[in-house]
Amino acid sequence: MCGKFTAMASWAEVVAFSQPLMREQVTPSDNDREITFRVMGALPVIIWDKDAGQRRVVPMRWGFPDPKNWKIPKPIHARSETIDTTKAFAPAFLDGQRGIVIVRTFNEAPDVPGPTVQHTVTPGDSGAIGIAFIWRQFDLADLPGTMRACVMATVPANQLIATLPTDRMPAVLADADWATWLGETGTPGDAKACLKTVEGVRWTMTKEERAAKTKRAKPTVSDPKGLF
Repeated sequence: MCGKFTAMASWAEVVAFSQPLMREQVTPSDNDREITFRVMGALPVIIWDKDAGQRRVVPMRWGFPDPKNWKIPKPIHARSETIDTTKAFAPAFLDGQRGIVIVRTFNEAPDVPGPTVQHTVTPGDSGAIGIAFIWRQFDLADLPGTMRACVMATVPANQLIATLPTDRMPAVLADADWATWLGETGTPGDAKACLKTVEGVRWTMTKEERAAKTKRAKPTVSDPKGLF
C-alpha cells in the first residue's frame, strides 16, 4: 500500500489553496519545489472548520500512535469498507474528522515476499489529486499539548495498480465530492459513498530504480578518501 507520495511545497504553505483542482492545470512552474511525504511525516491536511465555517490546512502526523508506543505509526491506512464501523476509525469518521491531502504522485509496491519494489503512479490528466484521510487528536503523556494524526483511506485497487500485484490503493476523491467528504454538506453515509475505486483514467505507473551503490576504493596515503 501507499506509504509515500509527492506534492508541491507551496501546497503545504498556502492555507487558502484548498481547491487546486478547480484550476486548468497544476504545473511545476506554479509552485516552488516538489517534496516527498512519508509515513511519520507531517502532512498538510485540508479540513472543514465547523466553528469558523471555512476550510483550513492543518499539519498532522501520518499514522495514528500505537497504544503501547506513540512513536510507532500504527495504523496508517483505513479500509473504506469498514471505516464507519472499525473502533479505531468510526468515531472520527462519523464526527466529521475527515480530511484531504493533495498529491502529485503516489507510490505503490507489489504484495509479494522480498525487498519492497516501489512504483510511482502519476495521474496524468489532472496534474494533482485529492486523497481522502481521516484524523484524530491524541493526548499523550510523553508529549506536551495534543498530537493530531491521520490515516489514509483505501479502496480496492484499480486495473492498473492491481497488475503489480496489490489489492488496495488510496481513495482518490472526485472534485465534486470534496465538500461532502469534508462534512460541509451531506451525511456520513454520503461521505462513505465518495470512497470509490478510480477507473478509466490515463494514469501511468513506473518502477523506481534504485541508485547503484559505488564501492569505495581502498584508502592510501596519497588518496586517503574512505578514511573519513
